[in-house]
Amino acid sequence: MTIIALDHHFTRWDELLALILAAFASMNGRIDPPSSALKLTAESLAEKAGAEIGHVAIDGEKLIGCLFLRPEADCLYVGKLAVLPEVQGKGLGKRLLAIAEQTATKLGLPVLRLETRIELTDNHAVFAAWGFSRTAEKAHPGFARTTFVEMRKVLAPQIRAA
Repeated sequence: MTIIALDHHFTRWDELLALILAAFASMNGRIDPPSSALKLTAESLAEKAGAEIGHVAIDGEKLIGCLFLRPEADCLYVGKLAVLPEVQGKGLGKRLLAIAEQTATKLGLPVLRLETRIELTDNHAVFAAWGFSRTAEKAHPGFARTTFVEMRKVLAPQIRAA
């Protein structure tokens, strides 16, 4: 299994879309509003990869995981962290988040930030076990109730040799 950066050489956008939709399928009917993953297209994923920092995990020839990273003023936003259901629970998500940590460090950003739906309490527990803390509860536009939580992970300061 290898993890590669998405760049202009990557052409497997339809497969990447299928991976994300498969990874997020268990949320269908559980979360409201529906996942923004349902609005993605192969074209919008290619645009997202051009505007953000994307990585994909490949096992043999099969795409099995991905994540997208977006630098913000004080943190690195982690979005569309997706792992195929049959590979979940085997450490790939943690490996992808390690890439996020390395990227944040290279960019001089001290925090990872992500958002997860309020209904997905299993995800909250997994992210907490990986060092993320719940920092805010928010609502999507048009909703009076909390629809998602923000979680952050403060990264260890890098010690530089003198």
